[in-house]
Amino acid sequence: MRKTNRSIVLIGFMGTGKSAVGRLLALQEGWPRFDTDEMIATALKMPISEIFVRLGEDRFREEETAVLKKLEVVAPSIVVTGGGVVMRPENVARLRELGSIVCLTADSATLLERLGRRSNRPLLQTDNPAETLQTLLREREPFYQEAADFTVDTSSLSHDQVAQSIRDVLALSN
Repeated sequence: MRKTNRSIVLIGFMGTGKSAVGRLLALQEGWPRFDTDEMIATALKMPISEIFVRLGEDRFREEETAVLKKLEVVAPSIVVTGGGVVMRPENVARLRELGSIVCLTADSATLLERLGRRSNRPLLQTDNPAETLQTLLREREPFYQEAADFTVDTSSLSHDQVAQSIRDVLALSN
């Protein structure tokens, strides 16, 4: 890929490192960072986990689409999205308008280990989180693959290594 003057959009399943890598890339490039989950939490004045409990996933997804529609990116930026953003075609179309879409992935064992460290993942608050994770991954994987310009497997990489991989593919030289 050639040097980009477009934004970098991070998509992928929860636990793949989108938020941490997004913060790192924004710092390295000196670009603004927009995190759709943070924007939704701010707009609704409650954490994402509470939004899911009190308002439901459908309302969250509506807010996610609304945030993307309103997002004004006037210079190259880092856009970090929630794991389910790709489930709506209008979201994917908007993400393509914004920039290069990078899908972060990780194997199931790595995701379970990472996600097991926190209890703030509303979609995994089930009797069998491992089974739920597998079901969600199977459901979303084709959408991630279709949306992504390229993919980085984060399973055995540090955040620095993931950021460098993205910078290498996009020929960013800061």
